[in-house]
Amino acid sequence: MTEIKLDRLTQIALNALDIDGMVECLRNLIRIPSVTGSPAESEAQKVYDRMLRESGFETDLWQIDLPKLLADPAFPGMEVEREEAWGVVGTWGVEGGSVLILNGHMDVVPPGDLTQWKISQPFEARIANNRVYGRGACDMKSGLVCNLFAVKAIQAAGINLKGKVLLQSVVGEEDGGLGTFATLRRGYRADAAVITEPTELDIIPACAGALTFRLCLTGLSAHASMRKEGVSTIEKFWKIWQALEALETRRNTTNNPLLQKYELPYPLSLGILKAGNWSSSVPDELVAEGRLGVALGESPESARAELEETLAEVCRSDEWLKQHPVQVDWFGGQFASGQTALEHPIVKLVNEAHKAITGNDVEIYGATYGSDLRLMTGLGQIPTIHYGAGSVHNAHTPDEYVDIAELEIAAKTLILTILQFCGYEK
Repeated sequence: MTEIKLDRLTQIALNALDIDGMVECLRNLIRIPSVTGSPAESEAQKVYDRMLRESGFETDLWQIDLPKLLADPAFPGMEVEREEAWGVVGTWGVEGGSVLILNGHMDVVPPGDLTQWKISQPFEARIANNRVYGRGACDMKSGLVCNLFAVKAIQAAGINLKGKVLLQSVVGEEDGGLGTFATLRRGYRADAAVITEPTELDIIPACAGALTFRLCLTGLSAHASMRKEGVSTIEKFWKIWQALEALETRRNTTNNPLLQKYELPYPLSLGILKAGNWSSSVPDELVAEGRLGVALGESPESARAELEETLAEVCRSDEWLKQHPVQVDWFGGQFASGQTALEHPIVKLVNEAHKAITGNDVEIYGATYGSDLRLMTGLGQIPTIHYGAGSVHNAHTPDEYVDIAELEIAAKTLILTILQFCGYEK
């Protein structure tokens, strides 16, 4: 990929970027509390569809067939109940040329403890410190807005593409990826894709996976004064906890070069632990739920098997667990890993586009979290990267925010990426 030269039309498009309009659009989307699985998730999708239509896109707004999707053998999992879900794809450009997807998710995580929000309330969409605050400001309504306003700037410059760009707004990314899965099942494909997740304006061409699991232990209840006559699931779980810690250590002894910046690229984490139902009884039930990191290039099946064998080994070493083995349930989001080759043109193009705007190369590295990238590269066979404003360190946090300056850089980088990838009439 050669250095990008900014010709007259390209410069007109960059100058046409409506930064104030972009910020106001982001604030309007933040004000819609589109928490994963909530009715507002659908409301926000319809609002984005209207924005696309008003900007000259041919749009496809459809209600996702949830029963059909859940019955699909390749369905990636879901962690919340939904009565409905909607997909949105806007198309702009012409047939016959290169096709680029710009993808982003509309759903956000719950705001959590409201007392921890000090600068702005979650859906207030306040501007302060040259930042936009609110749930979804960073993760990742900012990306959806950058996608839209990059194309609007090209349109305002009167430029006609030789190919086309597809703007995809999906739901359910936070709990498994059903929106991107449904969009791929609907038949949408492209020559490459950029998911505008928050990357601090770096390029992420690879994401580790994450598998959600549940462990169930059975003990023997007894009065607390006769503790030795019972079998405590808490005591038995201690052996399992130690084995899981050792498993995490083993799985992180080797590291892909893309993930060398992380101390723990493939975490094994427990998020929920419940045992017993009465303080003066020996606990006879225990449920633990957690997340198992999947290594780059590793199949989910292999990762599951390793955890299951680790648990089986513990059970074989304990007389009670040998007769009452731990039950393992894989549920919720099941994120495989995914990767695009560093040599792929989309990686080099976005780097050159960013450099043309800022004068600096991007950093290129992998992410330790699961994302829709793995669906794009796996199911869709679409070379895909992450690039966007904001930092994952601000995602899912109180006072989540995105810097307005980063919004401008991201949108301008996307303008150059679209023009160079799809081509345009000069």
